[in-house]
Amino acid sequence: MEQFVFTTERLGIRRFCPSDSEDFAEILTDPEVCHFEPSGVFPREKALAEAAKLAKDERFFAVVLTENNKLIGKLYFKDMDYYGAYEIGYTFNRSYWGKGYALEAVRGMFGFAFEKMNVRRIIAEADIKNTRSIRLLERAGMRREGVFIQSSAFRKDELGEPVFEDYASYAILKSEFNKEKAV
Repeated sequence: MEQFVFTTERLGIRRFCPSDSEDFAEILTDPEVCHFEPSGVFPREKALAEAAKLAKDERFFAVVLTENNKLIGKLYFKDMDYYGAYEIGYTFNRSYWGKGYALEAVRGMFGFAFEKMNVRRIIAEADIKNTRSIRLLERAGMRREGVFIQSSAFRKDELGEPVFEDYASYAILKSEFNKEKAV
């Protein structure tokens, strides 16, 4: 059993391990979950192998229920290589949407990053059509810094042409998080 990097009220955040493959495949093979993911939906075989791949990548964290160690999500946390800034991303099993787990995991990562890693700033981007993700970022205490028009193209249309999407940029500073905690 992997040791938790940190815990929240209901969740354990740890590194991925190969035994996460079945639970992780539930997430990666769901078209609704992966609709806004750059990698898209995974075929089952590739999804099963992905947990082992992420176990070797320091940017990814498994989100599990502490009561039964069921993997319900993934956090992405990448050093942006400039002045203490990191980027956060997340993907959660649709069966656990609407229960506050994603918000709890994201806020937990903020606390861990700001208090233990001495991170200065955390950023996130969301497709402007991904209203669930935007609501989560705002509820987590992040502020919108802008919108990048036709910023990225992860998909192609029926003619094979790139489809450029608009992305909202969000951020939170350590000082903002600490001030929010003090209230």
